[in-house]
Amino acid sequence: MADRSDEPIVVIGLGRFGSALALELTARGTEVLAIDSRPKVVQGLSGRLTHAVTADCTDAEALQQLGVPEFSRAVVGIGTDMESSILVTSLLVELEIEDIWAKAITRQHGRILDRIGAHHVVFPEHEMGERVAHLVSGRLLDYIEIGQEHAIVKTKPPRDVVGVPLREARPRSRYGVTVVAVDREEGGMTYATPDTVVMYGDTILVMGEIARVERFAESG
Repeated sequence: MADRSDEPIVVIGLGRFGSALALELTARGTEVLAIDSRPKVVQGLSGRLTHAVTADCTDAEALQQLGVPEFSRAVVGIGTDMESSILVTSLLVELEIEDIWAKAITRQHGRILDRIGAHHVVFPEHEMGERVAHLVSGRLLDYIEIGQEHAIVKTKPPRDVVGVPLREARPRSRYGVTVVAVDREEGGMTYATPDTVVMYGDTILVMGEIARVERFAESG
C-alpha cells in the first residue's frame, strides 16, 4: 500500500471537531484546506491554518472552484446540521474522492453516511463518552478500543503479577490478556517479555477482550 501520509487533506466544517483536526494535521506537517460557511470561524483560524476559506460546501460548483476534486482525502466535520453533512458527503462521493471520513452525531446519521458512500464514519462524542466511562469507573489510567471487542489499557499491575516473571504470573492463561509493555518510573517504557518482572509503581499496557482487560485491572 502506498504511503499517503504526505498527501493534502480537505477538512469541511470547522466546529470543535473539524478545527481541532485541522490544527493537529497542520501541526504534523500535513497540508490542509479548511472550509467553513461561517466567516467568523474561518477568520479566527486563518492565522493558524495555511489554507482556511469561507464557502458553501453544499454547492458543487464551490467545491470545484476550490479544487476539492484534486484531493484524495477529505473529512466532513459537520455534525449538528445533519442535512448539510449528508449533502456534502454525497457531493464528495460524486467527485470520487478516494478516502472520505465523516462525523456522525447519531447512529442513524452514521448509517446514512455509510450508505451514501463515506468510507469511514466516526462518532467523536460517543466514542469519547465511552472512553471516559471506562476511565472513571475503575482502575484504568487510559483506554483505547481496537475494533468492537478488544482494547489496550494502561493500568497499575494487580498484585497477582507483581514480583515474578510474567511466564510465572501467566496473565494470558489466567485472565485471557497479554501484557505488552511496562512503563517504569526509572527506565521508561519497554516491551514485555516472558522474563519481565513487574513491580509495584510500574504502569503496564495490557491488550485483550474488553471485559477481560477490565476484569484483570480490577483484580488488583
